[in-house]
Amino acid sequence: MKTQNLIETNHLTKQFGKIRCVDSLHLQVPQGAIYGFLGPNGAGKSTTLKMILGLTRPTDGSITLFGTPVNGQNRIRLLSQTGSLIESPSYYGHLTGEENLHILQTLKGCAKADIDKVLRIVRLEEARKKKVSHYSLGMKQRLGLASALLGFPRLLILDEPTNGLDPSGIQEMRELICSLPSEYGITVVVSSHLLGEIDQMADHVGIIRKGQLVFQDTLETLHAHARQQIALRTGRPADTLSLLRRNGLEAAKDEDYLLIPMIDDERTAALCRQLCEQNIPLYRIEKREKSLEDIFLSLTGKETSL
Repeated sequence: MKTQNLIETNHLTKQFGKIRCVDSLHLQVPQGAIYGFLGPNGAGKSTTLKMILGLTRPTDGSITLFGTPVNGQNRIRLLSQTGSLIESPSYYGHLTGEENLHILQTLKGCAKADIDKVLRIVRLEEARKKKVSHYSLGMKQRLGLASALLGFPRLLILDEPTNGLDPSGIQEMRELICSLPSEYGITVVVSSHLLGEIDQMADHVGIIRKGQLVFQDTLETLHAHARQQIALRTGRPADTLSLLRRNGLEAAKDEDYLLIPMIDDERTAALCRQLCEQNIPLYRIEKREKSLEDIFLSLTGKETSL
């Protein structure tokens, strides 16, 4: 049975004057996914998310949410099933975390009990009576996430949620986001230029470059683009190169290493035996694989600044 896409866009475009910052985007976000929306700063991520949330009007194209095309009549109803944290969270600094959430709970018309639930999810129960002006940056980000979770929407859209956080704050935010689909049935779209974070969170990925979608599929498929290699460092590189060629293996030099295509374990063991038989010191053998960042750069162009 095919999984429903909670978000679909068709030729979604946004143009400011002569500059087209989002160019004919076809996004597909499956239900139950954590969809990582990747791209360098200025690639069009935030503009795309703002169009989906109705915060800015598309120049062209259409948006479908929960299987229903968005229009002027149903926009509010559809967006009521969506939570979001775009850029930095908004709050009243002179009020406590709980008081801030109470205002939003009233505006959203959701149950008052949701306040206790979301404070527990984002681990702010002990700071609920503390003024938000005294919160750390990480606590403010978690309060923003709590605000987006009020009413427990079907879809949560987070724009750079780990921005400015220290390593422990990033880890905590990542754990919270990863728990949402399985524990609460919430589909998450999270945009970022922090490639390692998306690699540890997402199961589906869309990569945008200069307003255009250059990749969209599962994270597993993205990693399949990586070319695995075996790296060898020996005491006699020239003799090693000759031995490799006799075994039908083409090698490339990388500083002190020779790189060969990935081979199975039995063939690797045989190669190591041959090196030993010819008294060629084998200092190191390791598997190398392109990181998500390497793949990202190959898709978006190495001239792009992150």
